[in-house]
Amino acid sequence: MTTRYRVEYALKSHRRDQLIEWIKGLLAVPFVLHSQPTAIYHEHSDTLTAVAADTHQRYAEIFRDVEQLIRDHIHHEQTNAPGKSKLKLLVPTVGSFFTPLLIEDAFKRQDRQRSISRRRFVAPSFNDIRLILNSAQLLGLQRNIDLVTFDGDVTLYDDGACLTPENPVISRITRLLHQDRKIGIVTAAGYTEAPKYYERLAGLLDAIRDSPDLTPAQRDGLVVMGGESNFLFRYDATSPHLLSYVPREEWLLPEMVTWQEADITELLDIAESSLHACASNLSLPVAVLRKDRAVGVYPLNGSKIAREQLEETVLVVQNTVERSSVGSRLPFCAFNGGNDVFVDIGDKSWGVRACQQYFGGIVPTRTLHVGDQFLSAGANDFKARLASTTAWIANPSETVQLLDELQEIEGQ
Repeated sequence: MTTRYRVEYALKSHRRDQLIEWIKGLLAVPFVLHSQPTAIYHEHSDTLTAVAADTHQRYAEIFRDVEQLIRDHIHHEQTNAPGKSKLKLLVPTVGSFFTPLLIEDAFKRQDRQRSISRRRFVAPSFNDIRLILNSAQLLGLQRNIDLVTFDGDVTLYDDGACLTPENPVISRITRLLHQDRKIGIVTAAGYTEAPKYYERLAGLLDAIRDSPDLTPAQRDGLVVMGGESNFLFRYDATSPHLLSYVPREEWLLPEMVTWQEADITELLDIAESSLHACASNLSLPVAVLRKDRAVGVYPLNGSKIAREQLEETVLVVQNTVERSSVGSRLPFCAFNGGNDVFVDIGDKSWGVRACQQYFGGIVPTRTLHVGDQFLSAGANDFKARLASTTAWIANPSETVQLLDELQEIEGQ
């Protein structure tokens, strides 16, 4: 008989961030002990205020301890003792941190906005902690941001939509350019021609062209990296679509130069075969699309594919390619695009690194990647954590809020 543990692990482990889940567990104890859910609620009661103050203090102490554990983890990695930190023992899946995270201060900021410690029935949630970690990362960067990279769908605009002129994120991005920061839009969309990207990003590109505040050098601070890490376009005011293709030899990382075309073809062949098998096995109403550096399935006639079917497809294809010989020597990314599944050569860590190199060698500690997919499987922003600091948002509105928070922090 299949055990409950096996079911929970098989179906949900890939949809959890273990660090966030661990912090949730730490906060559950003071919530239970201090929330007093049976008390009669009075908005301005002295009892509620006292309980909230006590809960706030307990939460802050926990975040202070986590902050110290992260600092210790960073120290171990800097002294060539990775895997020996206490945090790594407590959360085996935890990755690298490029900067300290000021989590205690971030909690206090978010508590003022979200009244986390005043809640009596709803414990600190995944989203509470995710937003606290975002704030902690902004505080940890301390104005040291030279490059901001963004995912496209669900980060800058709704899934499958375009960046239209009224989108509020446009003014925030142009503000970053005006501050002499570089911008990279690192998207899974694998178009090989500028018109397709202009169609998706017209609102932003037109705003950059028409802005009276931006210098030519600042306008040139925008690039678009397509197909995760395969096609680079730069802003070009002389182009009818405001973007020009950058030949690969001008931006490929040294490691990427060694990728063999025969290996690329072999990997995509294996992925395509696996996608066909999944489509047949799961009776998916999809067609298979082969591109230059990617292969995927997309729905036919506007049909909707269940999330579970998409995740099953991602995990099967990822496992199949990983077990192949070519999968061990060539990086790839299998991801759930919301209503499709694609496998790309490379991943967003390579895309972000390529943007860093293109702009003269910007280091990870001065780079921020903003995206919505950071789960361990089927999420194409996850690998960006290898190349830069990151912020995990849930929708385009949160991206706007994040950039406004960055402006507020830097203005203090």
